[in-house]
Parts: sequence; structure tokens; C-alpha cells
Amino acid sequence: MAWFWQTTSAIVIILVIWIIQKFLTMEKKKKKKQPPGPIGLPIIGHFHLLGKNPHQDMHRLSEKHGPIMHLRLGFLPTVVVSSPAGAELFLKTHDLVFAGRPLHQAAKHMVYDGRDIAFGQYGSYWRDIRKLCTLNLLSSHKINQFRHTRKAELSLFVGSFRRAACQREALDVSKMITGLSWDMICMTVFGRKFADSDLDETKGFKSVIEEILQLVAIPNLGDFFPYVGWLDLQGLTRRMKQVHNSFDGFLEKVIEDHGSNNQENTKKDARDFVDTMMAIMDSGEAGFDLDRRHVKAVLADMLIGGTDTTAVTTDWALAELIRHPQIMNKLQQELEQVVGMEQYVEESHLEKLDYLDLVIKETFRLHPIVPLLNHKAMQDCTVDEFHIPKGTRVIVNLLSISRDPNVWQEPEKFSPERFVGIDTDYRGMDFRFIPFGSGRRMCPGIHLGLTSLRLMLAQLIHCFDWELPNGTSPNELNMAEHFGLVTSRDEHLMAIPIYRLHK
Repeated sequence: MAWFWQTTSAIVIILVIWIIQKFLTMEKKKKKKQPPGPIGLPIIGHFHLLGKNPHQDMHRLSEKHGPIMHLRLGFLPTVVVSSPAGAELFLKTHDLVFAGRPLHQAAKHMVYDGRDIAFGQYGSYWRDIRKLCTLNLLSSHKINQFRHTRKAELSLFVGSFRRAACQREALDVSKMITGLSWDMICMTVFGRKFADSDLDETKGFKSVIEEILQLVAIPNLGDFFPYVGWLDLQGLTRRMKQVHNSFDGFLEKVIEDHGSNNQENTKKDARDFVDTMMAIMDSGEAGFDLDRRHVKAVLADMLIGGTDTTAVTTDWALAELIRHPQIMNKLQQELEQVVGMEQYVEESHLEKLDYLDLVIKETFRLHPIVPLLNHKAMQDCTVDEFHIPKGTRVIVNLLSISRDPNVWQEPEKFSPERFVGIDTDYRGMDFRFIPFGSGRRMCPGIHLGLTSLRLMLAQLIHCFDWELPNGTSPNELNMAEHFGLVTSRDEHLMAIPIYRLHK
């Protein structure tokens, strides 16, 4: 009965607020030009037009309503940007105005009230913590310190596939790639790998992290109807707090263990991310307020942002190469020429693997793993004659940009050669291709992510040929998407490795 009255009260509150907002904004809308968009419904706005894959739904709507489109998601005015020219306006021309992040209940309850980089609000603290992480955790020098760690983990990884190859055994390749990505990022961030029981004996380490990723991705009514968030009608806040308590306890234990190991005596070049952050905090050299909450928020960012993104991209790339044997053969020929058939791929080989880079770029283009870049207007702004009010959520849809036939010839086709002769990189200056975003909010972990991705994919292609089980044809491989914090393949890749080196 209490639930009934809570729900009834929420509906009444929403109705009243919606009516008030409708009247207050009616005159403003008459005077100021809004982007075009579909007709919405009272209260829910355009939620009914979005399904389980909202990036695809927004893409279809933009084809009808234009590259700068207005939606209303609950009480949040939203602008969806679906072209390179539009992306450049919002992420370069007016970058400072749209450097904000939409308020996110998950960041509040699970990432230390937005003290991290990914969800934190733009301001002096955010600029300071991002600069600190870029210089001390994500620099080329720091990433290169873990070269031997990555090599050791990849060697174990290849060994497990070689054993399966001897038995002609079909493996869950997606799961194994994710496991390798977890191990590599844990070694970098924490200096060691963890068993499931190290975080939560009932759920397991990876299960807790996966639940965090799931909770971040679930549409939360508290984000779109802020005035009734306190009711927690979906039960998400309760779940977030429970997961946060488990994860926070784990991070506290990790920090305590590092302290007991006397990090002051650890050579600077041998420090993992925990050692580095704690040394900065204890020394006071950060130059701004930095306590354990900030350190744990950064560690959470590194762990969550550095695992699924790399693993999912590797999975998409491998699936596409299996579906296109001629491209697979071309990449293997390059690997044979650069690396040879007597050894595994080393990091020193990566800069010479030009075709590998084309394959990775085409994977990012065709399968953007974070297809919706979320920003927020920090003040009123006029963009392309459209009035964008302060607080508006701005979504840049990379799926639309990557499938635009005016930008890409045969956009649905997987063709790495399309990047030959195109002067574009990952730095966010060519708005046809911004897989890591652009401007102030661009992902700072590009070097770490690309290094791991290149190594994993190159090793999988160099060391093995791949066969699908049960006589499945490569053309029958399911390439459906599963939308989430990162957009993965809907089904795990099952395949039989066939070892091909002479080593």
C-alpha cells in the first residue's frame, strides 16, 4: 500500500511540475528558435521513441528531422547532433559552453559524488584532477613502464589459446579477451591481479564491476525526473549504494595494503597507479585538495574505463576479420613481414603495422563502442541559429556520423582501405572520426587504450587462424549490438583457434 501512495504522489508531482514548466517556457519558445524534432508526449517527452538501442533510434529520427535535433527526455531538454559539422560546432567552436556533464545519479552514488574525470562537472577541480592524471598516470612514459607486464600477460593469454588449439576446442573468445583486459588493467592500476573472492565473496570481483557498468548504463528516472528521484521507484539507488559499499571497501583494502608495503621505498618507475596517487596525496604536491575520495574516484575511472572499452573493440575487430578473410589475410601478411613467424608481436613492432592501424580505425568507425557522447550546456548559447538553453543535454551520435553516406562511401561496409590517404588520427580534430571524443572532454586514456588494443588484436591475428564451430559460415556470424555503457556484440564470439607460428 505504501508503494501505491508513493507512486501516486510521484505522478501528481510530475504532472504539476510539468504543467508549470510548460507555461513558463511557452513564451520563451515563441521568441527563440529551437532545433526541429518529433512531436513529444506530455511528461515523458520522447522516451516512447527510444528502445533498447537508443543510438540507432536517434539515428533514424535524425534522418527525418535533421543533424541538429531537439528531443525532450522527461524534464530534460535534449539536443542530438548527428553530423561532423554539427559535432564541430558543439565540441570545438562552442567547446567551453558544452564541457559540462549531465547530472548522473550513478556518479553521485557510485563514483564519489562525481569526483572522477568521466562524470565530474567541469570546473577548476576537474581541470586539476584531469591534468594530474594525464601527467602522472596516462603519459607515454608511465604507460611504457608497464611494457613487461603487458608482455607477460599476453604470453599467458596466447598459451591458453595454444592449449585449446591442440584439442581443436571452441572457446568463448569474448570472455577470454575481457579476462585479459581485466588482468592487464589490474596489474597497471593495482600492481596485481585479483581473484573473484578478493572483492565480494558472494558475487565475485568481475561480477561487481559488471554490475557497476550495468547500473551506470540503465536509464534512471531520477536523472530525467529529478524531483522524484528520492522515491527510488526502480530500486536503483539502493542497488548503487550496496555496490558502492562493496567496491569502496575493496579500494580501501587495496590502499591499506599498498601503505603497509611501504610505498615510499618503492622506486618511482616501479609504482603502480595506487602508489603514484597516494604518493601525490601524501606529499601535497597536487596543489589542490586531494584526499582518499578523490584517489578512489580516479582509480574507479581507470578500472571501469580501461577494461570493457579495449576488450569490446578487440572483439568487434576480430569478428569483422573472421567475416572478411581477405582482410584477415592482408593483415597477417603485414605481421609476417614486420614480426616474422618465429616470435610473438612486441610493442616495438606496433608503429610499423600500418594496416593494423587501418583495421582498428575502421572498427572504431563502423562500431563506435561509446556511440553517444553526453555533454551539457553550462550557459545559454546560440548554435547554427538555434537557441540552446543552459542545462540542455547535448548528445553527439557517433553512429550517425559513421553511417553518413555524405561522409563515407558505402558506410555499412567494413573496409579499412577507406582510411588510406585520409589524414586523420585519434586526436579529435577530424570530426568525421572522433572515437575518443573531442575538445575538453576528450578521453585522456588514448595512449593506454590504443597500446593494449593494438597488442591484443595483433597477437590474436598473428598467432592464430580462426574457425567458427559447428560448420558456421563467417557470413552467419551475428553482429547485432547490445547497448550499454559500452556497446558490445549481442552474442559472445565462439571460435576455434588454429596456431600458425613456427615458435
